[in-house]
Amino acid sequence: MGKVEKGITCSVLGCQESADRSMSLAKAKMSQDLDFDNSKKRVYLCRNHYKDWKKSSKEDRENERMRWN
Repeated sequence: MGKVEKGITCSVLGCQESADRSMSLAKAKMSQDLDFDNSKKRVYLCRNHYKDWKKSSKEDRENERMRWN
């Protein structure tokens, strides 16, 4: 049972919603729009912040995938 299933809160500063996803801090930093606590290796995102992250990092993620093909 992971931390998300146990009910950890979102890692975005000022958000108190329960998290739906987790990812590494380096991957989360692809989005310049979200502010995180930099002391942890993993961040946890609620549904709304995960959608924001996907929208703002879409181009960077596509470029990263193209690098490996």
